[in-house]
Amino acid sequence: MNCAFCEKPEIKERALAKNDLAFAFLTNIPITPGHTLVSPKRCVAIFSDLTTDEKIAIFQLIDKIKIALKKTFGVEGFNFAWNEGVIGGQGVPHFHLHVVPRKKGDGGITEYEPRKFLYRPGNRAKTPEKELQEIALEIKRSL
Repeated sequence: MNCAFCEKPEIKERALAKNDLAFAFLTNIPITPGHTLVSPKRCVAIFSDLTTDEKIAIFQLIDKIKIALKKTFGVEGFNFAWNEGVIGGQGVPHFHLHVVPRKKGDGGITEYEPRKFLYRPGNRAKTPEKELQEIALEIKRSL
């Protein structure tokens, strides 16, 4: 299987909380103290392959983790993210949602301009409306 979340015992030792379908554990490469990953217990690579019950279980744990992180670290906000596929930055083929606790002055992500945050090359401040409409029409045809 070659899945760190399923095979490495230290992951389970770092577990903070769990329910019937999901578990939450500290990442070994935190952006800020308390950076937590929330995953299904079942080894599923991408979000769309999760069952509805697994999705609910994951988000229930996120609510619990947020409360604990606020209490423990005086957290003022959060970043939530997941990566899908190798090209999208997914390093472990087991879905995991990052819960990154934030407070003023921490060492986390400080620039939220999407082109910089997602490493998009170039600097194009605004996409022309006509181009957006054409892209929207293409996507709608696929729905």
